[in-house]
Amino acid sequence: MKFGPVPLHQAAGAILAHSVTCDTGRLRKGTQLTDKDVTTLRAAGLAMVTVARLDPDDLGEDAAALALAQALVPDPDACGLALKPVGTGRVNIVAAGAGVLRVAGPQIDALNAVDPAITCATLPDFMRLDPGGMVATVKIIPYGVARDAVARACAAGQGALRILPPVLKSASLIQTWVDAGADGRKGHAVTKARLDRLGVALDAGAMVAHDIDPLAQALTQASGDLLLVLTGSATSDLYDTAPEALRRAGGQVVHFGMPVDPGNLLFVGQLGGRPVIGLPGCAKSPALNGADWVLERMICGLDVTAADIMGMGVGGLLKEIPTRPRPRRHGETPARD
Repeated sequence: MKFGPVPLHQAAGAILAHSVTCDTGRLRKGTQLTDKDVTTLRAAGLAMVTVARLDPDDLGEDAAALALAQALVPDPDACGLALKPVGTGRVNIVAAGAGVLRVAGPQIDALNAVDPAITCATLPDFMRLDPGGMVATVKIIPYGVARDAVARACAAGQGALRILPPVLKSASLIQTWVDAGADGRKGHAVTKARLDRLGVALDAGAMVAHDIDPLAQALTQASGDLLLVLTGSATSDLYDTAPEALRRAGGQVVHFGMPVDPGNLLFVGQLGGRPVIGLPGCAKSPALNGADWVLERMICGLDVTAADIMGMGVGGLLKEIPTRPRPRRHGETPARD
């Protein structure tokens, strides 16, 4: 591609690089100039104009952006994604429905390494999306780019994006009380709001004393695809009340603790083939915490392993909760969650 100022008599067929205001209106940058446009520019008193002119082996910005977006999402319906209309060398890619985003990071890096003119920016891997939420944007920086570079970028990014839709449809919440006056309404409301975002129905919930036997019994009676436990006293050991109740109910504890703050005191397990999440105390707040990452992935059919959880530390220091009674600042000892 050739770029720079040219005399008006050489401008027809080239792409206008900078918008120009004329008596008859505004010629916008990116316009492929016609003879009429050149006449308009001359009438406005211009003798030179800055343009871009594509070489025969170049693709225009819109054609290049669309080709790359279609390579990233070769089957939008199967990927749970949609491509917005192309314009000014950009295509936005959005979620067709709720779910968890999967990004093949090495492929995106390889795509972006092909040519500085070719770019793709995405949300992080495993990000939860609402319908219509933007997942990625493809942008061609100049007005055109070499066809072979576009072809190499398309090959590098082929099928790198998809949304995993929810596969679990229902959840049961069991809460425990330490103080007899606790009613569990806040925990239930906040949990329901979390599940609503992914279309998962939450049952009326159970409220039992913070002891192993009643909690174990409630677990065996729960009917949801996903079992959630929110205790009145935080789980502080692998053999504390809630993990022991899961074992007594016939289930198993897969992992306890996570390198995400808030959210450290989470455990995960299985009962009768159904996933179980022992929620940390911070799950009573709507603020983002480590339990959200585990909950969302499980709902969308991912098997969250101990190794997965232990790999969440980078990026796991989440935003401080303003209402936290003992903030993590100035060397203070944090509250347990």
